[in-house]
This record gives sequence, structure tokens and C-alpha cells, in this order.
Amino acid sequence: MKQNEIHLSPAEWNVMECLWEQSPRNGRQVVECMAQRMGWSRSTTLTLLHRLEEKGAVGSDSEHGKKQFFPLIQRNEAALQETESFLKRVYQGSLSLMVSAMTRKGDLSKAEIDELQALLQELEGGENHA
Repeated sequence: MKQNEIHLSPAEWNVMECLWEQSPRNGRQVVECMAQRMGWSRSTTLTLLHRLEEKGAVGSDSEHGKKQFFPLIQRNEAALQETESFLKRVYQGSLSLMVSAMTRKGDLSKAEIDELQALLQELEGGENHA
């Protein structure tokens, strides 16, 4: 089965993006990153870092006197968990319902349609190399 699922709030996701881009980072670096991106205060950012540590999404190390923060989950795993949660919550777990809703909107580019077709062919085991 899956490892512990970690659900990230939108605010926590922003902090994780900062750490996924570059880690480890000390608290000051994360605070500066979030101040630039989101306009957040020091206390807001540190509160979110603490919350992410409690959830098991972020780890820390106090080497050389400064606490360093780093992600314990990979971005692709977090994205997959969020996608599965969204799919269950909004589309009763049906990927086809979600794809149908998105395609009916008509905003897919030719490249996106080609990519979807290639993925479906790959899933069917019949990659077409013509």
C-alpha cells in the first residue's frame, strides 16, 4: 500500500515549492523566499515550516549551528497524492469523468491532445511508432 499520505494546504504547498527548488535551506532563507513570493511574515513562514515538520513532509538538521530544512517527500509524490485526493473528492475517483469534463471545455491544444493519445496508446501496450 502507500506510505503515509500527506495532504498539503495551499500555503504549505508554497513552502514545499521553495524547498523543492533548493534544499537544504535555513530558516532565514525560507523566510526570505516566502517574503518575496507571497509577502509573508517571518512568523507565518516559521509556523508553516513547523507544521510541515509535524506532518512529516519536511525534515531538519542542526549542523553547523543553523537549522537546515529539507523536503522528506518528492514533488511528484506529493502531486500524485493531491491528484488522487482531488479525483476522489470531485469526480468520485473516475479519471474518465475528469478528462471528459476537461476536454468538453475545449481548451486542449493539439499538443495536449497528441500527448493524451500517446499516453493512452502506451497504457494499452500498443505504442504506435509509425
